[in-house]
Amino acid sequence: MNLVLATDDTGGPEIFASLQGEGPSMGMPVAFVRLSRCNLACSWCDTAYTWHFEGDNRPHRDGTTFARKANQVTLSPEETAARIALLGQNRLVITGGEPLLQAGALAEMLEHLPDISVEIETNGTAQPPARLDIRVDQYNVSPKLAHSGNPADLALIPERLDTFAADTRAFFKFVIAAPEDVAEVLDLQRRYRFRPSQVFLMAEGTDSVTQRERQAWLAPLCLEHGFRMSDRLHIHLYGDTRGS
Repeated sequence: MNLVLATDDTGGPEIFASLQGEGPSMGMPVAFVRLSRCNLACSWCDTAYTWHFEGDNRPHRDGTTFARKANQVTLSPEETAARIALLGQNRLVITGGEPLLQAGALAEMLEHLPDISVEIETNGTAQPPARLDIRVDQYNVSPKLAHSGNPADLALIPERLDTFAADTRAFFKFVIAAPEDVAEVLDLQRRYRFRPSQVFLMAEGTDSVTQRERQAWLAPLCLEHGFRMSDRLHIHLYGDTRGS
């Protein structure tokens, strides 16, 4: 079973070394691998090239669709692992798209990388199988709020959120576009008993100006509710670009 990866600006697989830009590992040097395909469609998604292909009528705010052939590349798990190993990092972030849609091939890939620490970034709608789960050190779970445009019955699956809430490896990162979004986070926290120290609020935005403007009102809300605030470090360093 092969992996379907997103492409970088050269048309090759989006496998690269950088600093983790978000969440509990922000600032750490890591290897990234970005997979293609997603089961959700966030209206503000900044990696729409992983899912919003020609013929996909799910809405996205800028209306751009992408040619599937130019934005997907297929590699074997072994070849993907070899390319990751060449980056020389001891921590790997698997992102997307939604990585858990390719859980079987991911598990096979990680069997070729036994000494690397692994983070998976997921929207929290899929259950990782045991063969993959045993190799994961951290889950960065990003449940999608109403402003994402996803129906709640697709984006917020109770049994999945219950499972992640009970997992000490899981951190919850919520994208916040307006102050009123925090009320939805509080409702989810009460329902699933997320630990405040495991919850990150992150301002939506793909440029530094927007990030700073929204962080000005987001910081007091984090302080009020005991949540942690995540920046988007890669936006400040590299802009909204692939492979960074």
